Amino acid sequence: VSLCVKRLVYTNDAGEVVKGVCSNFLCDLKPGSDVKLTGPVGKEMLMPKDPNATVIMEFDKMKAKAPENFRVDYAISREETNDKGEKMYIQTRMAQYAPELWELLKKDNTFVYMCGLKGMEKGIDDIMVSLAANDGIDWFDYKKQLKKAEQWNVEVY
Repeated sequence: VSLCVKRLVYTNDAGEVVKGVCSNFLCDLKPGSDVKLTGPVGKEMLMPKDPNATVIMEFDKMKAKAPENFRVDYAISREETNDKGEKMYIQTRMAQYAPELWELLKKDNTFVYMCGLKGMEKGIDDIMVSLAANDGIDWFDYKKQLKKAEQWNVEVY
């Protein structure tokens, strides 16, 4: 595989130098280095067939076009911190909206799309286990149902 990669390095609002994880990793490799690749992709991140579906995912452009129908919540671990001053992760952001998220997940027309590092799944499951348990539901069984209905779409690498 041959790649052309631009190294991402910038200074954030706090004056800290931020380096792109992927671009810096790739740019620091030596020619001929072994690299694990995944793909092809596209199995998980398919849009629902229902045009009235509630979709939970990152969607900046659609929010700009129809702000009343979209809310974008970020969890940028390299730039944001939580209330304890720790890195912000998706499970931390999900916990902030847990009751609302759980109510949406119980609807047949809600679809969730998330992608990121494989380790994020455990943190998400930890949040969802407690939410589901409040309603007497086993999260892992419910997640299987959501996946089968194409409502829970998580792609990790």
